[in-house]
Amino acid sequence: MDRKKASDFHPQVLKLFDGYVHGAINRREFLDRAAKYAVGGVTAAGLLESLAPNFAWAEQVAKNDPRIKADYAQYESPQGSGKMRGYLACPAKGGKSACIVVIHENRGLNPYIEDVARRLATEGYVAFAPDALAPVGGAPGDEDKARDLFSKQDGAKRLEDLVAAVGYLKSRPECNGSLGAIGFCFGGGVVNTIATRVPELKAGVPFYGPQPSAEAAAKIKAAMQLHYASNDERIDAGIPAYEAALKAAGVKYEVHVYPKTEHGFHNDTTPRYDEAAAKLAWSRALAWFKQYLA
Repeated sequence: MDRKKASDFHPQVLKLFDGYVHGAINRREFLDRAAKYAVGGVTAAGLLESLAPNFAWAEQVAKNDPRIKADYAQYESPQGSGKMRGYLACPAKGGKSACIVVIHENRGLNPYIEDVARRLATEGYVAFAPDALAPVGGAPGDEDKARDLFSKQDGAKRLEDLVAAVGYLKSRPECNGSLGAIGFCFGGGVVNTIATRVPELKAGVPFYGPQPSAEAAAKIKAAMQLHYASNDERIDAGIPAYEAALKAAGVKYEVHVYPKTEHGFHNDTTPRYDEAAAKLAWSRALAWFKQYLA
């Protein structure tokens, strides 16, 4: 699959795709409504295929990179869902390190998120990426099937399973007790929620995540660095109220909105990826963790 850019697509197609990804419209509705933008021999189905992720592009850090040790680990679901499963990446040097929970988008744990965990491990952190779909067999490797499984889960139970990953990570012998969290899309919203629920969290870095209520935001103790895409009306509408709540609560925070970018711009497996914005945001995230995680 050739790598395309967001600029290769009509803006309305990108908006339709965002609606499809987040469950506002189904596959048939996307195809029907995108058909008018399918020109030059390209079908609506072809547009959808072009926008789908290619996980072969995700590997910035090889699974066998000598700087890290990575494998899957399990922890108990507090909701009685059985064993939760996630991807654990640690610095190869051993010893104790600051720990960061990595929360995926709304399709479960995938190669992109696993690579994000490995990237953090190369920076000296213990990174753990739980899979919200573990109770239903784990992320299936098919985006449509994953979204379907996700939509059928109990959202409240799923959230509790993911919040529990923080406590699990803190209990690991590799963790020095200094906790951070980073997440993307759905996972960005979970990171915002974790910050309202886990007072010992020291740093949170949500990417284009739904914001908590002002009442919940008042409970945040962590330093928050918020990343948003400029072409993301659905999420960006919540920025002013969230920023006001953080100010009122005396929370240390930064807000970064990246010009001419789409929701999902950090995900390097899809055309919505923006290399310049992704690299800048990542460098800022690393600097934030370095500042607030011991």
